[in-house]
Amino acid sequence: MKGLYFQQSSTDEEITFVFQERENLPVTEDNFVKLQVKACALSQINTKLLAEMKMKKDLFPVGREIAGIVLDGILPLDSEDPGLCEVIRVHEHYLVHKPEKVTWTEAAGSIRDGVRAYTALHYLSHLSPGKSVLIMDGASAFGTIAIQLAHHRGAKVISTACSLEDKQCLERFRPPIARVIDVSNGKVHVAESCLEETGGLGVDIVLDAGVRLYSKDDEPAVKLQLLPHKHDIITLLGVGGHWVTTEEDLQLDPPDSHCLFLKGATLAFLNDEVWNLSNVQQGKYLCILKDVMEKLSTGVFRPHLDEPIPLYEAKVSMEAVQKNQGRKKQVVQF
Repeated sequence: MKGLYFQQSSTDEEITFVFQERENLPVTEDNFVKLQVKACALSQINTKLLAEMKMKKDLFPVGREIAGIVLDGILPLDSEDPGLCEVIRVHEHYLVHKPEKVTWTEAAGSIRDGVRAYTALHYLSHLSPGKSVLIMDGASAFGTIAIQLAHHRGAKVISTACSLEDKQCLERFRPPIARVIDVSNGKVHVAESCLEETGGLGVDIVLDAGVRLYSKDDEPAVKLQLLPHKHDIITLLGVGGHWVTTEEDLQLDPPDSHCLFLKGATLAFLNDEVWNLSNVQQGKYLCILKDVMEKLSTGVFRPHLDEPIPLYEAKVSMEAVQKNQGRKKQVVQF
């Protein structure tokens, strides 16, 4: 029985994905179950986080967002089993029931982004009806779920599009997005557009997809064109607003902090792995997983999925995902 793993070169730059034959699963212990995998979604591997957690190995399992014939869930960060395998062993505390109406690919393809969106909008920014939300890169797999969840909570949503195709995708949302800001040509000022849309008050919640930290001369051309500067985010944030960032190396200068202080604003870092890093959070984590599945079952949101791929194409697909190529969520179907 084969599983997909990744190995990192000594330079810590190049990642290689390989199929490896696995030994037979050990005898199931208390609170562990065997799960026949029916679908597994692919997401980027945060090698930097693994190194900081001292979890680097010669071979690291690939695929953690899984759906099986009985249960589904996200494998913990320290799981020894790859989700891209026919049968795995997993602790029951990382599993929730899949509703009957939800397909295997929908369950696997939405669980991680659903947890991220729920964490950002409910736990980090306390979203409530009537709030205005800026969701950067709304046509991404994560952005589409965040937009649908924000609409469900009665929020006014503004989003950015990185291409004409993304803009057309966002304009098809129902209920409609209040404003779609096309940043593909690098000429539109995100802060001005948001302030105009909110009557100069600023938005209540910002969920970024990365920001520029430095001057124009120090940033890559692609990042310069598609991402706002951190000063733009601070400018468009309203009084008492919440900025949820995915920029793990965010640096704020004293004037930036002072501006946030004057607005009474908060800054939070979105790290969806935090739920698996402490057993204290286990109850909340399972509640989130269950709620994500329920909302998926009732049609509150639908994942932005690509066509399912067979297991033998998983290696090539994972290489593309790791390079952040493609917009839709990739799901391997068994």
